[in-house]
Amino acid sequence: PAYQNLRQKVDNFVSTHLDKQEWNPTMNKNQLRNGLRQSVIQSGMLEAGVDRIISQVVDPKLNHIFRPQIERAIHDFLAAQKKEESVPAPPPEPENKDPPAPSQDAS
Repeated sequence: PAYQNLRQKVDNFVSTHLDKQEWNPTMNKNQLRNGLRQSVIQSGMLEAGVDRIISQVVDPKLNHIFRPQIERAIHDFLAAQKKEESVPAPPPEPENKDPPAPSQDAS
């Protein structure tokens, strides 16, 4: 409903804005389009409409869909970190100070 409401508001705003313009074939369409875009942005209706859409669509899902997934991901990450900390590092390999013996070729 919030999306449909926003779309209707924008459609009405655009229609009203264009009705106020006096059309002639020599008009610069890009300037007209940019002026319309600026008017829509300055009206604030897009920002308010998007906020309403978020509150209708995202907020209801926040606690029962998103939060459990976020908590599970955090729990898995922390469990993996704890497991890494509890596994002792393998002992360092002893350094071999003697050079390897030269191979003997039997020719």
